Amino acid sequence: MENYLNENFGGVKPKHSSEEALKRWRKLCSVVKNPKRRFRFTANLEKRSEAEDMKKSNQKKLRVAFLVPQAAFRFIDAGQLISTDYKVPEEVKASGFGISPDELASIVEGHDHKKLRDHSGIEGISEKLSTSITNGIVASEESLKRRQELYGFNRFVEKPPRGFWMFVWEAMQDTTLMILAVCAVISLVVEIYKEGWPKGAYDGLGVIFSILLVVFVTATCDYHQSLQFKVLDREKKKIFIQVVRNGYRQKISIYDLVVGDLVHLSIGDQVPADGLFVSGFSLLIDESSLTGESEPVNVNKEKPFLLSGTKVQDGSGKMLVTTVGMRTEWGKLMATLSEGGQDETPLQVKLNGVATIIGKVGLFFAIITFAVLTKELIDRKISSGQQWNWSEDDFTEILDFFAIAVTIVVVAVPEGLPLAVTLSLAFAMKKMMNDRSLVRNLAACETMGSATCICSDKTGTLTTNHMTVVKLWMCGNVKEIHNAEEAKKVMTETSEGASKILIQSIFQNTSGEVVTDKDGRCHTLGTPTESALLEFGLLLGGNFVRECKEATVVKVEPFNSLRKKMAVVLELPGGKCRCHCKGAAEIILQTCDKVLDSTGQAVPLDEISINHLKNVIESFASEALRTLCLVYVDLENKFSPNDQIPENGYTCMAIVGIKDPVRPGVKDAVQTCKSAGITVRMVTGDNINTAKAIAKECGILTDDGVAIEGPDFRQKSLEELRELIPKIQVMARSSPLDKHTLVKHLRTMHDEVVAVTGDGTNDAPALHEADIGLAMGIAGTEV
Repeated sequence: MENYLNENFGGVKPKHSSEEALKRWRKLCSVVKNPKRRFRFTANLEKRSEAEDMKKSNQKKLRVAFLVPQAAFRFIDAGQLISTDYKVPEEVKASGFGISPDELASIVEGHDHKKLRDHSGIEGISEKLSTSITNGIVASEESLKRRQELYGFNRFVEKPPRGFWMFVWEAMQDTTLMILAVCAVISLVVEIYKEGWPKGAYDGLGVIFSILLVVFVTATCDYHQSLQFKVLDREKKKIFIQVVRNGYRQKISIYDLVVGDLVHLSIGDQVPADGLFVSGFSLLIDESSLTGESEPVNVNKEKPFLLSGTKVQDGSGKMLVTTVGMRTEWGKLMATLSEGGQDETPLQVKLNGVATIIGKVGLFFAIITFAVLTKELIDRKISSGQQWNWSEDDFTEILDFFAIAVTIVVVAVPEGLPLAVTLSLAFAMKKMMNDRSLVRNLAACETMGSATCICSDKTGTLTTNHMTVVKLWMCGNVKEIHNAEEAKKVMTETSEGASKILIQSIFQNTSGEVVTDKDGRCHTLGTPTESALLEFGLLLGGNFVRECKEATVVKVEPFNSLRKKMAVVLELPGGKCRCHCKGAAEIILQTCDKVLDSTGQAVPLDEISINHLKNVIESFASEALRTLCLVYVDLENKFSPNDQIPENGYTCMAIVGIKDPVRPGVKDAVQTCKSAGITVRMVTGDNINTAKAIAKECGILTDDGVAIEGPDFRQKSLEELRELIPKIQVMARSSPLDKHTLVKHLRTMHDEVVAVTGDGTNDAPALHEADIGLAMGIAGTEV
């Protein structure tokens, strides 16, 4: 049986199964008792194909919708043919707003620059929406209610849940139960005719009662199961976003978003609604889910239109929400698509195979039983010489034989077996939710048990992701920072000019923010690394708001995991420009040709100084500290946003060591995995010495294990990788592609079942490639 199952049902994989394999097992299970129930949680390939065709058709329409209005309005602008006078509908005026939802939707949907200009641009739109592009909306309960009543809720239309009686009807579609019901009714009529009421009704009513009992028990189980899936689905859709309301930045559910909200977008976020770009840097949007175009789109003040369902590939920005829910392009697209469902798991497919084999065996024995009993009756009739005389009793007896055969099929065929597995996987999902682990894909519960290798990110997965600056090298001296007094001591011992540039670098070259709450307390927002630096800047006595006002930002190069650096160009009060850069210490150090000496003066960087700085970086890293290098360069010529940010010529100002403690229990968890035969590997973008120190602390790196850097890994040939990969325990300074390559080779070359843990967009390619992708914590993004 095992060979038969592997041959016919073994082609289905936990992820990315071929359509041929999915079709093959369906063909083998084409004849079943109750297909509606049996295949309730299997993907509908026909609907999926229809949905894909419809999606492509919609994408073509959207491309035309974007291009035609732009061309038309350029023509209109050139000829000055029309002038629009927009009239505000009365109901909009009564609600206290100056623009209707349909007008807003048409501006973004058609990428309509002319209409946007007619409404005085983004500032005019924000005024008509009674919002501010700096402080957001006034979020009183009454204001939010008015906005939702006029502009709608940020929800998509969902199929209404099926009621209990629908499951009863579905359970009654069982072919064998239908046959039994017909037999019971015939038996009931015949017996009542022969023996009268109520004596003749006992057997028939007993069978009918049994059928109803089976139907209602099945329907009750299925109904409870559907409720469980509904709860899980609701949990999966919980996404939180950062908005500005009442002048304060805060987190809200995506469902609470209203028109007029000011939303912060960063790498990895899904755009939660249609809107207009307010401000930001290098914002690159992937619109392939809507338009089908693979090339990402630059969004800026000249091209300010943002569409719901697209994803932020690079950069950061703020958007003004103009359209929500079913009025958005994404909402309209979702409304036209019918869900094809998730691929079934390998275990579900094999159990369908088992059920089919048992069904065939049961059917065979049912036929044999019916044939033997009928033959015995015929033999009895022949031996008594009454083979040509058939009475009602004889026909009733044959009917009983048929009922026995059907009952064998009912009992023998485990129709609920594949469903029981789905239910047990759903139960496992619920148990994991209680442990604060949300499983988005049912197959992952099954595959998780057979994992042979875990490739784990370091930051935020093995470590707590609560970072603090504990060491600083500046002007030739290493200082330990444990409290505000030690931080202030650094400022008094460092020249005023160097201190000022350091604080400027911390507060200006950041993707984070320092905000003040209603009680007047300061909070830092941003990634853990940015928050650690901002908190350090506050300890040094810096003022975030004042620093941001003193200089104007000309250009920003956001951090990403390929460049491993971030840069900003500022225009200073005197008109001069300065570029600040920070990133991976050893990489940034290569861009420097000067260093600040003990007096705070920039002096040429010689070999002795370079070796000294490398030793500082290594000593910080050996203490399991993240090392960042902060550098700057004063630009002689005027700098425009179209100019390239300098790649070298920087002055090394400071090296900071950031502590990110190992999570409690990680060492025991690693040991448990090893004793279960699971290999744990650390793959991180950090310095190799930091990675080694953390890996040793966690028990990942052993004496015979290999620690390698991403650039070295990339240069290896396929043959070298075949030998090297089983020995790799730590990969440092890795790019997203390095992690993806490692996972791919582990799966293909070495037949490993790979689980990947990650907490950001840099882990996305590997998470998609792995058998099991584990996105860690609230830092998990939509990419």
